Amino acid sequence: MNYLIIAVIDELAKCPSILEAWERTGVTGVTILDSTGLGRIRKGMNLRDDLPLMPSLRNLMQTREEHHRTLFTVVRDEAMIDRIFEATERVLGDLNEPNKGILFALPVVRVFGLPERENDAESSKE
Repeated sequence: MNYLIIAVIDELAKCPSILEAWERTGVTGVTILDSTGLGRIRKGMNLRDDLPLMPSLRNLMQTREEHHRTLFTVVRDEAMIDRIFEATERVLGDLNEPNKGILFALPVVRVFGLPERENDAESSKE
């Protein structure tokens, strides 16, 4: 079975290290999105829509916009999920602590366009 792994990372500076750790586990592709959460929007800390077309540096620096990075990838087995979760916690620490992020996996019923790895192709021939 295939699985979708989604990570929402609070510390943007840790994102490159997480991507490297995921690659070491065998992940071959990750989609990365800028994202923010409802709590940050409600606090008024994000989504500035008041900037002029040609903003000055002062306008840009008036408030600090806070973002997350949302990473997602599709993997083929539960062992890979375990490796990715362990690799992520090695970089971020305990995800149950506040302001670390969230990481979860969901089953994927069908996948089109996901390249087969060599060992996947060999095992399907047997």
